[in-house]
Amino acid sequence: MTTESGLAVVFAGTPEFALPSLEAIAASRHRIAAVLTQPDRPSGRGRSIAASPVKERALALGLPVHQPASLQGTDAAAAIAAFAPDVIVVVAYGLLLPPAVLALPRQGCINVHASLLPRWRGAAPVARAIQAGDTHTGVCIMRMEAGLDTGPVMLRRETVIGVRESAGELEARLADDGGIAIVEALDLLVAGRAAFEPQDDLQATWAAKLTKAEARVDWREPAVQLERQVRALNPWPVAETTLDSAQLRIHEAEAAAAPGHGPVPGTILGADAAGICVMTGDGALRLRRVQLPGRRVVGAAELANARQLTGKVLGSIRGSR
Repeated sequence: MTTESGLAVVFAGTPEFALPSLEAIAASRHRIAAVLTQPDRPSGRGRSIAASPVKERALALGLPVHQPASLQGTDAAAAIAAFAPDVIVVVAYGLLLPPAVLALPRQGCINVHASLLPRWRGAAPVARAIQAGDTHTGVCIMRMEAGLDTGPVMLRRETVIGVRESAGELEARLADDGGIAIVEALDLLVAGRAAFEPQDDLQATWAAKLTKAEARVDWREPAVQLERQVRALNPWPVAETTLDSAQLRIHEAEAAAAPGHGPVPGTILGADAAGICVMTGDGALRLRRVQLPGRRVVGAAELANARQLTGKVLGSIRGSR
């Protein structure tokens, strides 16, 4: 129930991206009646069962946590209705909210989405923005409806994408921005001053979920595009190639100048304190931080000091370029 101090909130989220929003609401005048997060799942190399970051933080904050495997069916809707939420806040929850749940709160269900909608609807908006060479992105507070990320937008917070910023670094910044924006949105709902702008579906782009197959580097691509690939796939799944038939993961790289008529793409042109310079289809890519199987991430100069690299040809993990 709404009180003089704010709204009763059911919060639904799972990964670290949701933590700033959870913490911001918990510290605000609004009351979190319950937290929904996905069930505990195997994690890490040992595949031990682990709680989600949201569950761990919610328990530390003394909040009630519920982990339904699905929200489909009348039982799930009834369980959420028992918390009498004025609003449901969803931040990277990972489960679809069916119509019966969307219809529960009188203030509706609102979502923190890490893009400037309608650009980059879908699962991987941060990585796709970097991959596409976007210079700006942001977070949107959106009222949820049956379509995926199609609902009207209440708030937008825009930011510049750093020229060397990885997806992980950008996502962390957007998560913090989302925490600020969601509390502002809840305050506007309480004050009756929330306004929602419909999205232009004709301007929509789709941010498909990342796959491990995308990690393989095709050295025939231009260096500028490969630099974006490395940034977009950090921290997961991380761009990779092969060196002497072993996997070489590329955590950081930058485009560099190269001979106009150089050797075949994938050839290492040189290696020094600045990194490992590799020929591409257009220009060169300087590898800055890399990782061999079973080893820690190191500066590329450290790898260059350990072996002769100039003239070697790097290949994709499956041997095609």
